[in-house]
Amino acid sequence: MDIQLGLATGADPSAGSRALLIAQTLIEGFNKHYRLFRASSAQAKTLFEEADWHGVQQAVRERIQFYDDRVAETVERLHREFNAETVDDMVWRQAKLYYIGLLTNHSQPELAETFFNSVFCKILHRTYFHNDFIFVRPAISTEYIESDPPAYRVYYPNASGFREAIRRIFLDFGWRREFADLDRDVEYIRSVVHEQFPELPRREVNFQIQVLSSAFYRNKAAYVIGKAVNGANEYPFAVPVLHDADGKLVLDCILLDPGLISVLFSLSRAYFMVDMPVPANYIQFLRSIMPHKPRAELYSMLGLGKQGKTAFYRGLFSHLHHSADQFIVAPGIRGLVMLVFTLPSYPYVFKVIKDKFGVTKEVDHATVKRKYQLVKQVDRVGRMADTLEFSHVALPKKRFAPELVEELRREIPSLLEEDGEDLIIKHLYIERRMEPLNLYLERAEKAGRDDLIEEAVIEYGNAIRELAIANIFPGDMLWKNFGVTRYGRVVFYDYDEIEYMTDCNFRRIPPAPNEEAEMSGEPWYSVGRNDIFPEEFETFLLTSPKIRAAFLRHHADLLDAGLWQRVQEDIRAGAVRDFFPYPESLRFCQRFGAGCTAG
Repeated sequence: MDIQLGLATGADPSAGSRALLIAQTLIEGFNKHYRLFRASSAQAKTLFEEADWHGVQQAVRERIQFYDDRVAETVERLHREFNAETVDDMVWRQAKLYYIGLLTNHSQPELAETFFNSVFCKILHRTYFHNDFIFVRPAISTEYIESDPPAYRVYYPNASGFREAIRRIFLDFGWRREFADLDRDVEYIRSVVHEQFPELPRREVNFQIQVLSSAFYRNKAAYVIGKAVNGANEYPFAVPVLHDADGKLVLDCILLDPGLISVLFSLSRAYFMVDMPVPANYIQFLRSIMPHKPRAELYSMLGLGKQGKTAFYRGLFSHLHHSADQFIVAPGIRGLVMLVFTLPSYPYVFKVIKDKFGVTKEVDHATVKRKYQLVKQVDRVGRMADTLEFSHVALPKKRFAPELVEELRREIPSLLEEDGEDLIIKHLYIERRMEPLNLYLERAEKAGRDDLIEEAVIEYGNAIRELAIANIFPGDMLWKNFGVTRYGRVVFYDYDEIEYMTDCNFRRIPPAPNEEAEMSGEPWYSVGRNDIFPEEFETFLLTSPKIRAAFLRHHADLLDAGLWQRVQEDIRAGAVRDFFPYPESLRFCQRFGAGCTAG
C-alpha cells in the first residue's frame, strides 16, 4: 500500500504531513516495546540454562510493566512534539490510515493496533472510541504472516525413525546443559505413547511431528509444545523439560490429553516467556491443539496481556450482539469490598471496588488496586485467578437487570456514569467465573456427597499450602473467597487482604493467665497488625461437622503456627519449590520407578 493513499482528497498537506509523523511516532513506540519484550522473553532460555529461578521470577515481574512504560513514553512524546490534545479530528483519522499502511508488512500488526488504541485512549475522550479513530475491529489480517525462522519445526519419523526424530526435537532447542540420559527419556516417551494408543494407526505418507520453535519457559521448566499429524488426524502433546538433582536436563513427562495441555495455559498460573517473532503464528498453532481455549486467554498467557484484553473486549461485544440475557448480581455472599456481577450466558464475572467498605475492612481503594496488581507479578501456582483490568467500559444499560442498576448506583456512584443508553464503569476487573466454594460445599452436603466434600476440602487445604510456599498468605481464608474450576481445582479469588508470607507474624495463642481471662470475650494478649494466629482458623472455618472432620483428617497442621513459620524460613532461605501443573503420577520418575527429585 502506498503510504500517500492515507491522505484524504483535498486535505491540508501540512495536516497530512503531521498525521504521517504521528503515525510514525506511534509505530516507533510500539516497535521499541516489542523489541524489549522479545529480548526479555529470549532471556528466559539463558535463565533456564543457568538455573536462575529467582531471575526467572524477576524477569516475569519486570516484563509486565514494559507495555505501560512504552505507552506513557509515546503519549508524552505526542504531547511534546505535536501538542496532541490540540490535534483535530481529521488529522487523527489520517494518522490511523497512515498507521494501517505502516502495518502492511509488519510481523505483529494486531499488537501494534492495540498499542495505537492504548496511546490514543490516553489522549482523547472516550467519545472518540469508535472505529473512525481506533481499531475497534482489526484492520490487518494475521492469518498468513510469514515468520523467519518458521514458527514451528517439522520432523519426519518415516525417514529418520521415531526415536531419532524425538531425540532431534529436543536437541534442536540448543540448550547448553547436557541431558542426563536423553535416549532413556525418548524410550519413556515411546512407551507412554504405546500405552495411550495400544493400536497405533498405520503411518500415513504425511506422518510428521510439528514443534513450536521456541520453548515455553515458566518457573523451573521449559515446555516443548507440538502435535503429530498422521493422515487427517492430529495428536497434540506437551513435554516439560526440567533440571535433575545433578543439574542435568530430563524430560519429566509427556502430556497427550488436550485437557491437561489446556490446564498448562490456565490463567491461574504465571505467564509463559516465549520468543515469538510472529505471535499470531503461535496463537494459530495453539488454537489448533486447544480449539476451545479463547484467543484472549492464550495471548494473556504468552505475556501479551493488552492483546488479551483487546481480544476479550471484542469477544464480549460479539457475545452481547448475539445474546439477550441480562447482567445480574453474582450468586453467593455479598462481598464487603467488591461488588460482583455476571452475565449468565458468559463465563466471566465483573468486579468493581465499592465506594465504601464494610466496617471490618481496613483497606482503601489504592491498597486494593495494589493487591490485584501484585497477583499479576507473583507465581500464581495454579491457585489464584488472574484478572483483566479495564477502564471506562461502556455497556448497554438495557442489558442490566433493574436491581443490579440500583445496586451499582448505591455501591459505586463514584465509578458509575450514565450516558444515554450506556452505563460507563470507570474501573473494572474481569475474571473467569467459578462456583464459590461455600456454595459447592452446601450443595454437596445437601446431596449427601461426602466424597465431593472430602475432595473439595483436600483441594482447599492444598491451595492454601501452595500459596504459602509461593510466599502468599490469603488473609481472608473463608470458603466464599475460593472457587471451584470446571476441572475441580480450588482457586483463590479475593485479594483485598493478601499479604506476602514474609510480612506476616504467625503466633501461637499464649496460655491465659487465669480462668477469668480465658472466659472473657476479649483477648488477654497483645495483637499486632500483621499477627496471625492459625489456631483461630478452626473457629470460623470448621462450623460444619462433615467439613471439620475432613479438614482435620488432611490439614490439621494448618492450625499450627509452627507449620507457617517453617514455610517462612524456607522462603527466606531462598528456596524455590516445584509446582507441577499436571498430575505427578504422570511423571516418568513415578511411572518408571526412577525416583523423583525436585529440580
